[in-house]
Amino acid sequence: MNSNPKPTTAIDAPSLSYRAGQAARRRLGSLGALLLAAVGAFVATPSYAQDIPTSPSFVDDFKSFDRARWYVSDGWNNGSHQNCTWSKGMVELSNNVLSLGFEKQTLKDRDYVCGEIQTKQRFGYGTYEARLKTDTGSGLNAAFFTYIGPSDKQPWDEIDFEVLTKDTSKVQVNAYIAGKGKNEKLVDVPGGTENAFNDYAFVWQKDSLRWYVNGQLVNTIADPAKLPSHAQKIFFSFWGSDTMKGWMGAFADPGRKLSLQIERVAFTALGEPCQFPESLACSVK
Repeated sequence: MNSNPKPTTAIDAPSLSYRAGQAARRRLGSLGALLLAAVGAFVATPSYAQDIPTSPSFVDDFKSFDRARWYVSDGWNNGSHQNCTWSKGMVELSNNVLSLGFEKQTLKDRDYVCGEIQTKQRFGYGTYEARLKTDTGSGLNAAFFTYIGPSDKQPWDEIDFEVLTKDTSKVQVNAYIAGKGKNEKLVDVPGGTENAFNDYAFVWQKDSLRWYVNGQLVNTIADPAKLPSHAQKIFFSFWGSDTMKGWMGAFADPGRKLSLQIERVAFTALGEPCQFPESLACSVK
């Protein structure tokens, strides 16, 4: 434990307002796409992956909050299934760890507040990595995923790690292609998601999609017809539901503030060198 902790600071939400999108998957929409075009964020990819453009590789270890990279969801929710309202106050930085909170606090028409961030840029083929620690509690979802969809005038493509914190011994991996899922698989997380930081990664290539937990391969999709085909934004979210009991468990008031903690996130474009010694991109091609 750091004997001289830095003060915890709430992260302000962006000034841009975004409310477009599906009721169950409301995401940053066409304004974000226009911003990307304006700044020329996309760069050329290697010839074998040229059909999906990508933004550049990056590593974020949260020594500060990069407002040029991240949007903070604030003042809305994803639909009737979600029992909390996204709040900028639930996104906090302390000791080089970004925390997304869930807490009982009335905001708009919900009794709880929760946290979500998303990149402004979109990313294609490459290695996606995050180092995370979750809390525990039934009826809650702690997620690291990529997404693009109708609000961006694109088909719904998504690649997921979702910890349903009713059972922190496992993480669910999944992918949606043009809105079609049914690729989910529950995989073990040795020691649990709540007791220590764990490394979650997936490698997205033209002919395969592979998920890893702490460097170990846990799932593969090798059918090109079942792979996403559009550049996506990177998301982290922590939210609850009163209605999705069969999947997330029956929600109960946790009686305290809970959090999803993020120590590091990185994207390494396909064909580029790894960016830090522990990166999966250093050992897996």
